[in-house]
Amino acid sequence: MEQGLVVRESALPYAAIAAAAVRGRGPLELVRNSALIARGMREARALILRERPAAVLGTGGYVVFPLFVAAWTLGVPTMIYLPDIVPGLAVKSLSRIATCVACSFEPSLAYLPGDKTIVTGYPVRQELFEASTPEGKVTSRAAFGVTDELPVLFIYGGSRGARNVNRAIEALLPELLQLSQIIHVCGREGDESWLRAAAERLPEELQARYHLFPYLHSGQGTSAEGRSADSHVQTAMPTMVQAFGAADLAIARAGASTLAELPAAGLPAVLVPLVAVKQDKNADYLAERGAAVSVPDDEMLGAGRPVDGRLFREVRRLLTDSQARERMALASAALARPDAAIRLADELLRLAGVEGGQG
Repeated sequence: MEQGLVVRESALPYAAIAAAAVRGRGPLELVRNSALIARGMREARALILRERPAAVLGTGGYVVFPLFVAAWTLGVPTMIYLPDIVPGLAVKSLSRIATCVACSFEPSLAYLPGDKTIVTGYPVRQELFEASTPEGKVTSRAAFGVTDELPVLFIYGGSRGARNVNRAIEALLPELLQLSQIIHVCGREGDESWLRAAAERLPEELQARYHLFPYLHSGQGTSAEGRSADSHVQTAMPTMVQAFGAADLAIARAGASTLAELPAAGLPAVLVPLVAVKQDKNADYLAERGAAVSVPDDEMLGAGRPVDGRLFREVRRLLTDSQARERMALASAALARPDAAIRLADELLRLAGVEGGQG
C-alpha cells in the first residue's frame, strides 16, 4: 500500500525492507518473524551502505526496527518520531538507541526519554488548512455535489475502513440522512457493496444525500478505484482534503492522523477509538480539549434500538446544534500546528549536520 502511495503522490524513490512483528505472536510465527527481521537488518545495512544517509527518520511501528538497528550499528544518527499519544513497543525500544526522539503532543513526554525528546506537532498537508477557509469549503462541496441545505457528515476509517463503524452507519443510515448529507469513505475491504445495497433501499431523496467511496486519495485523481457508489460520479475525483473541507462534522476512528487533520480543518468529530492500539488516549486528547466526543466501540449502537445508542445520540445532538459544532470547531482549530512539518524537518536537518534553512 505504501509503495503505491509513494509512486502516485511523489517522486521519492522507494525501497522495501523485510520486517515483522514479534509481540503477541505464537512460537512458530515468532521464529518465522525473527528470521524476517534478521533479513530486514541485512537489507537495511546494505541500503545504508549504498545510500550513505546523513540521518534516518523513522515514524514508529515494527517496520522501522531493522532500519534503526542497522543505522545504530553503522553510526548513522537517527530520529524516531511518535505520531500517537502513547508509544507502542517498537517506539519505546527504539527511543533508547535513537539519537533523538520527536513527538506530536506534550502528553507523550511522559512516556519518552526526557533528555532527548522534542515536541514538533504532527505534519499535515497545507491544503487541509486552505480547505477550511470559506473559499475552500465552497470548492470542496462543489467537488462532492453537496449543498448548504443540510450539514455535511464525513465518515472515514483509514485506507481499509472500519468494519464496526461501517456496520453502525448501515444501521443508522435512514435516520442520519434525514439530518445530513453524508460523505462516507468506507475502505477497500468489501464493505462498499452492502453499504450501497442499504442506500438503495432508501427513498431516492435520501439516496441522493449519500456519497459513498471505498477510498479517496489525498491529491487530485481520476482513478476508478475511488469512484462514488452513488449516481453523482465526478469526472475528476474529489480528494480526502476536499472531504475534510466540505464537512461540518466527522465520525472517525482515532488514529494518529486524526489528532492533526481534524484541527487543521477545524472540524469537530465523534471519535470511535480502537482501545487495543491505545486510540482511546488519542481520542481523549481531543475530547478533553473540547474538540471531539469519544464513543466506545461497544457502545455505538447499544443493546436496544440503534437510534438509542450513544453514536446516534451524539451525532444527532451535534447535527442539530450548530452553536455546539461551532464551539467544537474553534476548540479543534486552536490545537492546529501549521509549522509542524517545518519544525520536524529542521530538527532532522540539524541532526544531519545541516544548518539553517526554514523548510
